[in-house]
Amino acid sequence: MKILVMGASILQLPAIKRAKELGLRVGVVDYNPKAIGIPFADDYFNVSTIDVQGVVDVAKEYHPDGIMTLATDMPMRSVAMACEECGLPGIKYDTAVKATDKGEMIKAFEAAGVAHPWYYIVGDEKDFEATVPMITYPCVMKPTDNAGSRGVMLCGSAEELKNAYAYSRKESRSGAVIIEEYLQGPEFSIEVMVVDDVPHVLQITDKLTTGAPHFVEMGHSQPSRQPAQVQAQIRDLACRAVQAVGIHTGPAHVEMILTAQGPKMVELGARMGGDCITTHLVPLSTGIDMVGSTIHLACGEPVDLTPKWNKGAAIRYFKTKSGVIRSIKGVEEAKKIPGVQEISIVHQVGETVSKIGNSTDRVGFVIAQADTAEEAVAVCEKAMAAVSFEIE
Repeated sequence: MKILVMGASILQLPAIKRAKELGLRVGVVDYNPKAIGIPFADDYFNVSTIDVQGVVDVAKEYHPDGIMTLATDMPMRSVAMACEECGLPGIKYDTAVKATDKGEMIKAFEAAGVAHPWYYIVGDEKDFEATVPMITYPCVMKPTDNAGSRGVMLCGSAEELKNAYAYSRKESRSGAVIIEEYLQGPEFSIEVMVVDDVPHVLQITDKLTTGAPHFVEMGHSQPSRQPAQVQAQIRDLACRAVQAVGIHTGPAHVEMILTAQGPKMVELGARMGGDCITTHLVPLSTGIDMVGSTIHLACGEPVDLTPKWNKGAAIRYFKTKSGVIRSIKGVEEAKKIPGVQEISIVHQVGETVSKIGNSTDRVGFVIAQADTAEEAVAVCEKAMAAVSFEIE
């Protein structure tokens, strides 16, 4: 059997490696011939993952049994179209649009009665000027078609809104932005696998962000520490949101906030979540192989979503000041701390790091497993305290 993976970056590496372990021949599509995952695959196609027709042409040439991507949104349109053209399992192109355009997504939520913030979709400068008088504050502005907290800004006044517009629009591929109600409360992601039109919630993740103004994610832990009644509301909303955009097979990564009025949707992706949530935390906390299950579903094969255990898992990202990294100490010692599963440093000595404005600014992370979520978080924090960065 063969599978075609969209992308060969570090984000796709777990899918490439897992597919090889399962005995599949793996083809990868990436515009970058030096992408880290290419040596781990069997076949490489030098095509951009967002070149829909280019990907369709590759799929027709390669004849894979399944097509997938992991943790990135924009290739989903290419995946969907290629699956449709080749008669393979996968979401429809219309669903891929709803899952990658925040404007189309929130309209789908509204049509299906799924709780969401108030919103205004702004297509251009004229549109923006007409919308400003209708806005109440605080609010959040973000591009309709980007991810990783790029272009996201909290606005407390009309003046801040106007300043934020240029920032958000610059990060939008189409030039369109969405202005939304600022939802306040604890934030969650919900990892879902849809099999034969039925959504299965695998895990609820408690999220930690930098807060205003950019809301960059700095940590995740599983299972959620919310009361059972609240978790039931979260699960219900996640399943209805997934159905609202039309996901009938495959994974979904759903994000929401628990407000005073109950949980409300932020957004979702028709793919596995990033930040090591689905590749590392879900297997560590439940024993469910979410990457393997995604590969099996993409190839039309049955999956086993039965939890094997109930443990705690967490990831925490290092916080550093701006400047040039002069030294990094204590990593090997920190790896020896019981419960630590992985420590990754993505910015090395000599590199310049800046204040965290989006997910690419983060220096690295610690992943831990323990009996409970609280204990896993404590292990992460102990390991982080053992690592020191000299920055000037």
